Amino acid sequence: MSYIQSRLLVALVLVLGLMAVPIRAEDVTKPLLDVQADGVEARWTPSNGSAEQVTVARSDDKALPGVIITIQPGKSDYPGIQLKPDGAKTWDLSAFGHIETRVTNTGTGSVGLNVRVDNAGDWKDSPWNSEQAYLKPGETKTITVIFGYSYGHKPSYALKSAEITQVLFFTGKSKVPQTIRVESVVAGGPAGEKPPVDPQSIRIKPNGGAILGAGMPTEVALRVNGSKGAEGGVRDQIAWVRFPTTKPGVVEHAVIQPALGKWDLREANEVHVRLKNDGAAAITPSVQILGKGAGTDLITAAGPIAPGGQAEIVVPFIPASPWKGIANRSDRSDYEGQKGTGTKFNSDMVEGIKLSATPDGETTLTVESITAVAGIAKTQEWLGTRPPVDGQWTKTFDDEFDGATLDATKWNIYGENYWDKKSHFSKDNVIIGDGVVRLRFEKKTGHQNDDPNHKRVTDYATGYLDTMGKWTQRYGYFETRIKAPKAPGLWPAFWLMPDRGVAAGPQWKRQDTANGAMEFDVFEQLGRWGPFRTNIAMHWDGYQKTHKQTGTQNIYFQTDKDGFVTVGLLWSPGLAVYYYNGTEVARWECDRISVVPADLMFTLPMGGWDNNALDDKTLPDDFVIDYMRCWQRDDLAALAPWTLPATQPATAPAK
Repeated sequence: MSYIQSRLLVALVLVLGLMAVPIRAEDVTKPLLDVQADGVEARWTPSNGSAEQVTVARSDDKALPGVIITIQPGKSDYPGIQLKPDGAKTWDLSAFGHIETRVTNTGTGSVGLNVRVDNAGDWKDSPWNSEQAYLKPGETKTITVIFGYSYGHKPSYALKSAEITQVLFFTGKSKVPQTIRVESVVAGGPAGEKPPVDPQSIRIKPNGGAILGAGMPTEVALRVNGSKGAEGGVRDQIAWVRFPTTKPGVVEHAVIQPALGKWDLREANEVHVRLKNDGAAAITPSVQILGKGAGTDLITAAGPIAPGGQAEIVVPFIPASPWKGIANRSDRSDYEGQKGTGTKFNSDMVEGIKLSATPDGETTLTVESITAVAGIAKTQEWLGTRPPVDGQWTKTFDDEFDGATLDATKWNIYGENYWDKKSHFSKDNVIIGDGVVRLRFEKKTGHQNDDPNHKRVTDYATGYLDTMGKWTQRYGYFETRIKAPKAPGLWPAFWLMPDRGVAAGPQWKRQDTANGAMEFDVFEQLGRWGPFRTNIAMHWDGYQKTHKQTGTQNIYFQTDKDGFVTVGLLWSPGLAVYYYNGTEVARWECDRISVVPADLMFTLPMGGWDNNALDDKTLPDDFVIDYMRCWQRDDLAALAPWTLPATQPATAPAK
């Protein structure tokens, strides 16, 4: 065999070998844009409201090819530009799992860039998937939008990959010009692609709440990290922590953690830690549950544990100090509250169980069990019979829902759905029986307000209650006993909205939160948070650029033995105090507290600002209301009635 023949044979073997290697679906890509093509600028059009702000040009630098997007300061809150298919209405990307774009910030300031992939339809109905990246000047990043996922690759709208209408690039409003070089836009990945698993995104739901001890899953590995010489370990479902001899007064601690990811304790509202002192000296330990960025209160044992003794420490998620808003700060939004009040602990992202002590000598603690528990509420005796503070009070509203039908003199079951745009209000979803009223959310196609002439038809039905035009009150105490639905993705709420009466004009003026009025969110729960966490908030000065708010998203509570929680708002001049099961959980003292009468509202849409996508398998589900009772303090009732000002500046419509 000649040299040439031998080289040809080697080449043939290499080619045949390469042919034998299968081409994986994830290795196949399809460019959606040739950034160096003549006239590439014509593929792009500014998005709505930003035509004067956004321009596109092809890069003149052959070494750095791309399309340069320039966004000038302007009126649009989210200026952007759309990349459309070339010569067709849609892209058929059904063979792929994502769209990936490589971008560089060529401007002088940081940029928050969103890349959105759309199907046809109104963007407000969310027929899109989107991801976001922050880029410093000169920074290059690849943004990948996986079909069916959005913002951190969380499950989202089930995008129809065969009918992609556009790719939208947009930023937030800026006072300086922003420039971005789009270097590639490519479809890739296999059809049905799933996001890669980030180890830190793993959430472990303890079986029966057993984090440690009997019932703990054997496949869940734990580790113990100590400080200042403390050490520990886990064996046979039991942990041990050894505190060494140290200088007097030095606090030692050790943290029991999952080996991977975090614990998801949304189904609990407290953690029980059972300890045994296997050392030679008495010890008084403390326990804290650590969440991402914040922990629970630090709970110390009732007294020293003698050698050989045992103790159980119960760590509640409910903070000892209720949330307090910044006094008389109504000029800006503030979700911080006063330092040392409330909590920012998130029960779905628990990073560890921290044990600490100040030992007098070397001591070993055995951690026999750690259990996440749904504790039962201890309700106040006066609950449901009177307001929580002294005074001369008169009951002004009482509905026990004991009849066979809803009292139409008190309640409306129809209105406008400003919240999810995906469900409609129906009389069939307001259900009276067994001494309660149920707002039912279910998969059922129908017209808004059961009106066949209403242009909006949705695939989900829900119940709705409010007292607008039938009952309002300024100041007083407002209390209801409720049971929230369990389906992640639902958004139950009990709240008060201003009602100036028919003389104020259309509904959006009548219920405008500006001009001395305010929205009170007494109970606003996102299903993703689990059954024991909710939001309390106050909103004022409209819902557009002047909008302001304060409150806390980390209100933890317990339910009674029947699964109900009793919530109340005490509203008086310059003061709003919130009670759960008769215990104060939040308060705000401010001259801006509403002076406008308000009506009562119960709503059950889907969605919200921090929720899961709704799974139809969890439906139907009910928001149950046992009673609604209101009182008025006699001296407040004697105040001059509120009257509509002679002139009211027009503001943006209510949300």
